[in-house]
This record gives sequence, C-alpha cells and structure tokens, in this order.
Amino acid sequence: MLEVGKEAPEFCLQNQDEVEICLRDLKGKWIVLYFYPKDNTPGCTTEACDFTEQLPDFEGLNAVILGVSADSPKVHRGFIEKQNLKITLLSDPEHAMMEEYGVWRLKKNYGKEYMGIVRSTFIIDPDGKVAAAWDNVKVRQKRSKNKVKYEIVHVEEVKKKLEELQGN
Repeated sequence: MLEVGKEAPEFCLQNQDEVEICLRDLKGKWIVLYFYPKDNTPGCTTEACDFTEQLPDFEGLNAVILGVSADSPKVHRGFIEKQNLKITLLSDPEHAMMEEYGVWRLKKNYGKEYMGIVRSTFIIDPDGKVAAAWDNVKVRQKRSKNKVKYEIVHVEEVKKKLEELQGN
C-alpha cells in the first residue's frame, strides 16, 4: 500500500470507452482513485453509485473520480449503462497498476488463499503525490452510539478528507 506523501505511480489505462487515461494528463487536479474487486457485485455497485451520487460535490472540489478493477472496458461500459453511473472506470486486466499501488495482494476467503484486489481508495493531490489513503475499505459500516444506529458511508469520508486537504 502506498504511503501518504509519496509520489503516485504513473499509469495509463483504458477507460470504459477504450480511451487511454494517464496520470500525467490529470496533473493540476485532485484525483480520487479507488480500486474495487468486480463490476456488478453488491459492494462494488454500492460504491460506484455512491461516488456517482456525490460527483457534483467532488467536481466542485476540482476532483476527478476514477474507479479501477480488472474488468474489461466492455464490462465497464455495461456496468455504467446498467447502473447509470457518471464516473470513469479504468481497466487493469494485467494488475500492473494494482501491483504498483499495493492493492493486488494475497487474500483469504473460507480458508482458501488467492491473489485479488483489496478495496482501497487514494486521494492524489494536484502535484501527483498521495495525500490520503484508505486500505481494506468497507463501503458502508453500521455503527451505533448511545443506542442510536447510523451508517458510515466511505464516499462521505473521502469527500470530507478532500475538503480538509483543500482547507475548506
């Protein structure tokens, strides 16, 4: 996992329209870069829909939202159309970018070990440095305090951190 303050590794990946998106082309903007396991699965759909819903707020903060998984551009396009998403999804089928960002790791499920994507989010500042990072993200967490139940939404945490980083 990348450390805060480090230079974000360069990347060039195809988006859902098979257009190459590169980090160097986004210099000067804030980037919310999130890695997720698979299109059209419950947690990944919730996360993508949450980011889409909050997109106007992120755009108001001069931020671009990029989701990354190993799914193909064609699968991303179908996911976007099915869920009416407004965010950009990048395809990393070879896991090269995921490895550079430290999110392609050994996972365990029901006693079996395998390599996979650990749900993670990074904020990259306009100079290309990692400004914030979340590892093992839970899209939504149920909590209770003083017998009041509430939900922590990861996208809200990311937006709040971005505002804090920008001094808003």
